[in-house]
Amino acid sequence: MATIIAESAPIIIGENCLIEEQAKIVYRVPFDRVEDKDNIPPLIIGSFNVFEVGCHVEAAKIGDSNVFESKCFVGNKVSVSNGCTIGAGCQLTNEQELKENIIVYGEKCQMREGLSKPLPQYSQMETLMKILPSYHHIKKPTQKTK
Repeated sequence: MATIIAESAPIIIGENCLIEEQAKIVYRVPFDRVEDKDNIPPLIIGSFNVFEVGCHVEAAKIGDSNVFESKCFVGNKVSVSNGCTIGAGCQLTNEQELKENIIVYGEKCQMREGLSKPLPQYSQMETLMKILPSYHHIKKPTQKTK
């Protein structure tokens, strides 16, 4: 089961995002930036993002076509633009803005610019659309409604 927590303001998720089991998306404003709690804009997550198993994402901004690999952590002072890949187990906690097509990888979370954007996960999405309905069981109400 994935967890989505809108602690500071609403979270708007774009089209064709894939959120896998045990992924956690949290929107909270950093404690040192809380000036006007009533005027916090929503977190808008772009389209075609992939949140893999066990990732924990608290990013301040998320663009389109990003991949958050298994067990990665992205802190709430990080802004992710478009086409970025955060590698498995990588942790980004310092205040920073990832430029387009940045790949974070390895034990030391090294960064380099990718040659192209990650491809949308069309084949994986099509497979899930075919398989999931056969495993989803709708529970019928036990009491009759009046």
